[in-house]
Amino acid sequence: MRKFSTMRKLSLRLPRTRRGQRRAVQGVMLGCVLALAPATWMHTVADSRVRTVADVPARDVAVVFGAGLWKGRPTPYLAHRLDTAAELYRTGKVKVVLVTGDNSRAEYDEPDAMRAYLTDRGVPDGRIVSDYAGFDTWDSCVRAKQIFGVDRAVLVTQGFHIERALALCGAAGVESYGVGVAEPLDTTWYYGETRELAAAGKAALDAAFKPEPTFLGRKESGVAEALAADTSPLPGQRAEHPAPAS
Repeated sequence: MRKFSTMRKLSLRLPRTRRGQRRAVQGVMLGCVLALAPATWMHTVADSRVRTVADVPARDVAVVFGAGLWKGRPTPYLAHRLDTAAELYRTGKVKVVLVTGDNSRAEYDEPDAMRAYLTDRGVPDGRIVSDYAGFDTWDSCVRAKQIFGVDRAVLVTQGFHIERALALCGAAGVESYGVGVAEPLDTTWYYGETRELAAAGKAALDAAFKPEPTFLGRKESGVAEALAADTSPLPGQRAEHPAPAS
């Protein structure tokens, strides 16, 4: 009896006419299109700019996004991002690594943990610049451009996040290529992939309305100073030698 009553209530909510049913189907389809539109936008904007360490164009700066700490050390996903950044530095694809993450409280310091991890793997401390207010992807991209003066960069993050990072940095004015770090298809990966579908909507709004980041602050010269200290050419560039004295 209860089952019959429930079915009857459901049938009363469904359109009875063909026209009503057609409109209901169209409404569902429109909802699906609108839900997928942000992810489609990200893919269209960023797909051609996703590369590997081997074929990514050389840039002065790599931007590594934070991905959490565990007992004060980078989580495995963050460690893999940093390993990739270290490889980019060792192979001469980048000269400076900008690490951007959360330091909203004294006991939680992503950028310093990222710096320590990179120096342990051979990246000189003077080639690492820290952004302590990279609270989300949009904040990191805006601050890379406006605070640190980064116009072009190689972005480093997991494969499921790289398109959003590229789309947002492009909207913030940073011309970028991205290296998507591969991961096993485990529970964490599926969580990240699902989270990206939800985050795509916010990303589209950020790109459209360009809100101020959580904390902007004053311009910092760390990237410019690190680059000025390194005069070696990037791959494909010719070294400039001083003209001989006459």
